Amino acid sequence: GVALFTGKANCPYYAKAELLADYLQANLPDFRVHKITQHPDKWEQWLNDICERNGWEHQESPVIWRELLDRGGKGLLLGGVNDFLEYAQRYYGITSMMLSEEMVDVAEENLQAYIETEKEEEEIKSLIKPLQIWITSASAPTCYHLIPLLANGEVFGMTTEISIHLLDTDQFKEVLCGIVMEAEDMAFPLLRSISVHTKIDEAFIQADIIIVLDDVPLNQEVQSLENYIREVSDICKVYAPLIEKNAKSEVKVISSGKTFVNLKAMMIMTHGPSIKTENVIAIATSWESAAKATLARKLNMNTAGVKDVIVWGNITGCNYIDLSHAKLYRYDCAIWGPANFPRSVLNIIYDSEWIHSEFLSEQSSLSSRISNCVGMLPAHAVATVLRYWYHGSPPGEIVSVGVLTEGQFSVPEGIVFSMPVRFQNGNWKVMTELEISETTQEVLRRLAHELVQEKLIALKEINEMRPYGDDKITS
Repeated sequence: GVALFTGKANCPYYAKAELLADYLQANLPDFRVHKITQHPDKWEQWLNDICERNGWEHQESPVIWRELLDRGGKGLLLGGVNDFLEYAQRYYGITSMMLSEEMVDVAEENLQAYIETEKEEEEIKSLIKPLQIWITSASAPTCYHLIPLLANGEVFGMTTEISIHLLDTDQFKEVLCGIVMEAEDMAFPLLRSISVHTKIDEAFIQADIIIVLDDVPLNQEVQSLENYIREVSDICKVYAPLIEKNAKSEVKVISSGKTFVNLKAMMIMTHGPSIKTENVIAIATSWESAAKATLARKLNMNTAGVKDVIVWGNITGCNYIDLSHAKLYRYDCAIWGPANFPRSVLNIIYDSEWIHSEFLSEQSSLSSRISNCVGMLPAHAVATVLRYWYHGSPPGEIVSVGVLTEGQFSVPEGIVFSMPVRFQNGNWKVMTELEISETTQEVLRRLAHELVQEKLIALKEINEMRPYGDDKITS
């Protein structure tokens, strides 16, 4: 068995019992001791708890008991210092000759050692600063599916702790509290904390990452495009200044959702001019994944073998799924090669009619699939892009992301447009080396026109709402 000692760090009787136990452990092959030193302020509560749990009655420091390893159940209480001295005398013929002055000195040393150890542990803990992740509209199903993906260590690495902050309006407080309880019950080792926030003033405090899930419900019969754009702008007009004020300077902002993801990213940059534009992106991965799955079904292969499908343009509006660079890996056909040998999708799908009619018309069915998905797909999309942002995307692979344009591929500057990028060393870079056909170029011009119009409407709404004399925002 094992003898367990617990006592106040500054207790002379604990010091006496502890030194005798150390002597017994050093000189007896079958005697083991485990010491749990308590701070004097915490001692009473700790003693009450352990006595209540085990059904013991014991008042003073120390408390000593034996764990019977082969029997399980509660420990066998030996008692206090006198009980332990008697036990050692009776079973081992050994007693302690320690004098009172020595006991006091050792107790003082114990307290100092305890305080220093505690201080060291606190310092080590303070050095490990968890990533602060804020999720807006956190009652959305995407958030529910996203939390396990963020907390299991696969996104940020198995050594990075995270704190998750769920932000939503007061009416969803109960839903958020339920999510918090469930996440805590799952006991993720890397989830330092998860909390609920319904006061907008405290949003984004010390944020490293902000995931914006706000959506505008679409009902074309009732509302015009201008009204939707105003709603999106109003949301971002609240968030952006709070991000500037409360978040860290290098904060990464991710726009996700089913509606206006490009516009949300654009408006966060517009209303928050000090937010670094390269740190604001819109997620297109759900479209990429759904298009790859459509191709895989056509070719009767695993979706994971389809790579480099590009999503251009307005992610949740008019976009273009481009297969000109798409490749297949591990595709079973007449041409054999190693596992990493790619084949062009356009060379494998001889049925060009299918691509131009069914696949492109399937984009409308892709759109309805994506807008009707419960939350697993967009959650996976956000987690995937975050993993790439922190650890790099797979070498050579294309990832589509909505970013602020700088004239790449002849797309006008200053709009958020989905383009092919690669992630490396914590940054992303547009893959401008990719060659695109004149037909694709023409499609991109049309897509850009839609986004330019959207931006102009947004800026017009903003400028009309500004008080007389305020500086106008120009495109």
